[in-house]
Amino acid sequence: MVIATDDQRIAGAATLFGAPVHMTAATHPTGTDRVAEVASVENHPVVVNIQGDEPLIDPAAIDAAILCLLDDENCQMATLKKRIERPEEAADPNVVKVVTSQDGRALYFSRSPIPYYRAGNPLYFKHIGLYVYRRDFLLSYSRLPVGPLERAECLEQLRALENGFSIRVAETDYESVGVDTPQDLERVERRLAAARI
Repeated sequence: MVIATDDQRIAGAATLFGAPVHMTAATHPTGTDRVAEVASVENHPVVVNIQGDEPLIDPAAIDAAILCLLDDENCQMATLKKRIERPEEAADPNVVKVVTSQDGRALYFSRSPIPYYRAGNPLYFKHIGLYVYRRDFLLSYSRLPVGPLERAECLEQLRALENGFSIRVAETDYESVGVDTPQDLERVERRLAAARI
């Protein structure tokens, strides 16, 4: 495991608990671009990107995403989804939604509730911020053109879809606690404090 950052504060904190740190360029537009820089000096066929805003990620969820990629030799990238159980999450733009095909490939990711339900009980899935890549694909990712969908949604995974690559999506029961707002941070701090008791 390597912590990739361009921030000396993060590097300093990671060093205090003995984590290996790779200082990256500050110019990366996305986390995937940052991870690609690290992968370019490492030689691992599969790379897992655990984002810093998912501090409570379940190791079983990580395994599910890795197996999703390894089970499909034609797949270059994989990630996770979780059924949304709290209705307010469907409308929250900080909770990214995903729709998939019947064989588990991402059709689209959005900050808006997708799909639109004309009738019936809506069923939404949120995207869990974890990615698994084949190294060769990851190294080519930064050279792919940024398309209008990635620009509109500010979602890096759309670059792969817009350029014709498929993303396998494994469903998990892991309840993501992403840190996107100060309120999210307080919630995670309370959970961590309770776990120490």
